[in-house]
Amino acid sequence: MRKSKPKKRIILPDPKFNETQVTRFVNNLMVDGKKSIAYSIFYDAVELVEQKTQENGLETWKKALNNVMPSVEVKSRRVGGANFQVPMEVRPERKIALGMKWMISYARKRGEKTMHEKLAGEIISASKGEGAAVKKKEDTHKMAEANKAFSHFRF
Repeated sequence: MRKSKPKKRIILPDPKFNETQVTRFVNNLMVDGKKSIAYSIFYDAVELVEQKTQENGLETWKKALNNVMPSVEVKSRRVGGANFQVPMEVRPERKIALGMKWMISYARKRGEKTMHEKLAGEIISASKGEGAAVKKKEDTHKMAEANKAFSHFRF
């Protein structure tokens, strides 16, 4: 066990929208420490979302993120020589982190040509409540629902 919890790092808001949430998303999007490229990908994607939907791009992104965030998940728990998938509530911080990671990973798997097009496509589909990231959330919820019988093993 650790002696003390590590200190929370302060995340500065992004330069364009002045949102810390955007910075967290860009940090997850970033590859090889190329933050300026990650920012340009995100801003281009938000701009593309605005062009395609005629709505505020940042609001659409926030709506998409809310649609992707899971509220329950299953964790493996060993009880008497057997492993059980125990449904657990997801902490608010982890909810956001999972939502962002799922959105980015499924955006990377999409078929469009450039990353900002892929991300824009994923944001649009997630804001409508469809797309691979939303499906992942629904699958997670179904798994938790199916294993509700083991919820008394919570720790």
